[in-house]
Amino acid sequence: QVQLVESGGGSVQAGGSLRLSCAVSGYVYYMAWFRQGPGKEREGLASIRLTGGYTVLDESVKGRFAISLDNTKTILNLEMNSLKPEDTSTYYCAATTSAPNFGAVLHRSSYEYWGQGTQVTVSS
Repeated sequence: QVQLVESGGGSVQAGGSLRLSCAVSGYVYYMAWFRQGPGKEREGLASIRLTGGYTVLDESVKGRFAISLDNTKTILNLEMNSLKPEDTSTYYCAATTSAPNFGAVLHRSSYEYWGQGTQVTVSS
């Protein structure tokens, strides 16, 4: 059974940085970070394939966020820099044991396992 446990959320001022982590147990093939603000759809931010480390970032965070795995491939990280108030949201890590359809690595429906979420608040 796959389990995901996020950590690292918190409050930061605009322009600051935060690092989110997600501890994963069990076999997974692809992992990703999503976020969901109040009344908004859950949006995909970044994904990584555990074999080979291939990454995809959404245009909205390209150049500011980076996704990575530790050497043991059991900790998924999201480095967030130059944070903006509009980045305020609940962030979720997600995982799947199969390959997402082409072009769907940032689609919510591609992932069957989810963490509990961690809150990130960016103040102006």
